[in-house]
Amino acid sequence: MNEKVTSGSRNVAIVGPYLSGKTTLLESLLFVTGAISRKGSVKDGNTIGDSAAESRDRQMTVEVSAASTDYNGIRFTFIDCPGSVEFAQETYNALMGVDAAIVVCEPIRERVHTLAPLFKFLDDWEIPHLVFVNKMDRANIHVLETLHALKAVSSRPLVAHQYPIMQGEELTGFIDMVSEQAYQYHSGAPADQIPFPEHLKAEEYTARAEMLEALANFDDHLLEELLEDIEPPQEEILKDLKMELGADLVVPVFFGVAEQDYGVRPLLDALLREAPEPETTAERRLKNITSKAPLAQVLKTYYTPQGGKLSLVRVWQGKLTDGIVLNGVRAGGLYRLMGQQQQSVNEAVAGEIVALSRMENIKTGDTLSTQPVKEFSQAEKLEPVYALAITPEKRNDEVKLSSAIAKLLEEDPSLAWEQHGDTHEVILWGQGEIHLQVALDRLRRKYNLPMTTHLPQVPYKETIRKPVTSVHGRYKHQSGGHGQFGDVFLDIKPLPRGEGFNFKETIVGGVVPRQYIPGVEIGVREFLAHGPLGFPIVDVAVTLTNGSYHNVDSSEQAFKQAARLAMQTGIPQAQPTLLEPILRVLVTTPSEFTAKVLQLLSGRRGQILGYEGRQDWQGWDNISAYLPQAEMQNFIVELRSLTLGVGSFHWNYDHLQEVPEKLAERILTNSNGNGNNGNGK
Repeated sequence: MNEKVTSGSRNVAIVGPYLSGKTTLLESLLFVTGAISRKGSVKDGNTIGDSAAESRDRQMTVEVSAASTDYNGIRFTFIDCPGSVEFAQETYNALMGVDAAIVVCEPIRERVHTLAPLFKFLDDWEIPHLVFVNKMDRANIHVLETLHALKAVSSRPLVAHQYPIMQGEELTGFIDMVSEQAYQYHSGAPADQIPFPEHLKAEEYTARAEMLEALANFDDHLLEELLEDIEPPQEEILKDLKMELGADLVVPVFFGVAEQDYGVRPLLDALLREAPEPETTAERRLKNITSKAPLAQVLKTYYTPQGGKLSLVRVWQGKLTDGIVLNGVRAGGLYRLMGQQQQSVNEAVAGEIVALSRMENIKTGDTLSTQPVKEFSQAEKLEPVYALAITPEKRNDEVKLSSAIAKLLEEDPSLAWEQHGDTHEVILWGQGEIHLQVALDRLRRKYNLPMTTHLPQVPYKETIRKPVTSVHGRYKHQSGGHGQFGDVFLDIKPLPRGEGFNFKETIVGGVVPRQYIPGVEIGVREFLAHGPLGFPIVDVAVTLTNGSYHNVDSSEQAFKQAARLAMQTGIPQAQPTLLEPILRVLVTTPSEFTAKVLQLLSGRRGQILGYEGRQDWQGWDNISAYLPQAEMQNFIVELRSLTLGVGSFHWNYDHLQEVPEKLAERILTNSNGNGNNGNGK
């Protein structure tokens, strides 16, 4: 480390599954620390987080939102992250810049699986994290069962930092597992101490013993005390919690009801005492950095209606000042964010998260410095799994589309787009249906580019099944002066799948002069672009075997037309057949859903290649299969529905394969009927 960062700040991400209550927890954190005087609600659309119009329309977080508050002399910057798997890229990018994360979840056994990918990401990157079990007033399982279910999806040991006190379904207080003091919650006020509830003594003893045993795995002195039945002092337990949380060795668990502020103050106190300071995180991230220059990393890019481009950055080293030049770009301003509100500041020191304005050509994930430095590690970019073909409602807007999409991709790197070479469609790729709808809303709102959409066409091809020989094509045209004359005989035969196109000639005696043969190949290629079934023809060999010419009227153009006529005659005789693209997919799913996923693949004409346990993912499987591209469009929707939202897949094009006869008839009927090749459904 070249410079100590301030210990007067903490950067904490709030993460967790969709509907777990992350934005509500942020409101509570800001309220109890005095940053806001009145809490907003997701339903009313007036929260600090979810301030984007697209979030409020759907009452869900669709992009990260930063907010800062002071608590006991420490500035906390909280990053509220999306919970939907379709916006996971936002969450992963933001997590690269925090000191710790609060994982918010519900006490519902069936939804625990949704935490597995998040826990895996946090542990792979060694990001310290706590669990806040929210909505305890709606718990459907016992506290110890909740802990057991959570432990099943975490590679790090979970330790109960507190034990909830329930009266029926109502959360009334908690027992601090370090001090073994009991507290009662009060609406709008801190909890106060109460006598220890005797009816919970056995359960609390079990949970506390598990906590101490987990800590003792990393502290020999504590282990000796436990073996000798010596009660460890509270200071030692807190010291172990801080050390082992900071090293991502254990995961403390808290319980509460964020809507009522229950459990929020104890959570804040734990973050204050036990979450790692910014310099601890920086030491881990700056191991291989020798430069003493200011360093920052972009966590998120925004395009705001008023202020233009904003880059949310974590300052890792040194100091950023208003107007600083980073990566050759002068910052237009320096701001601290409170949702969509911006507070101008003159400087930001190491350990802070701030926004820089007008950083053109700077992207999310970029490392910023006043000098050339080694790039920081970035979160892996998620592969797209869902697509829509898009067209501007107004034809004149087509010229604006590429620049608007470029800005859209800066804000959201998990989007992608392409101009498809076969179908000539503009295709927008993303992580799911809602993800793309949010992107389309942004195109309309921010760039005044309303779109029409449809499912992308499947890039079918066609080929032939049998060879035909000596197919004659003659082009003769007389229109005064020189005429046009070309005469060819072609052999046409199928090639093995994937061979493409091959052209050759076996002309003898100069019956077709050399200068006209390229015209023959051009005519053949032009015909292959659109076969008799309506699609490009592949895996075909054509040989020019014979022909004739006229000394005056022959030309390359005439032989091109003659070749097209020969192909027009010959291909229908060669039994043309429809081919569809086949993808190789690798599906990942919790093992308990593997049988259902196998059925899903088979039901979509998939060919199962095999399945095995997923490496480094206990209780998960990888399934390999071939899947027709026509069956892929809504595959991710059904897969997530079957797997509680956590199933995913990677894919790549593999080969072309003949379409079953009845399905081919249906595709060709649809294609001829509406001008779209359809997807065979």
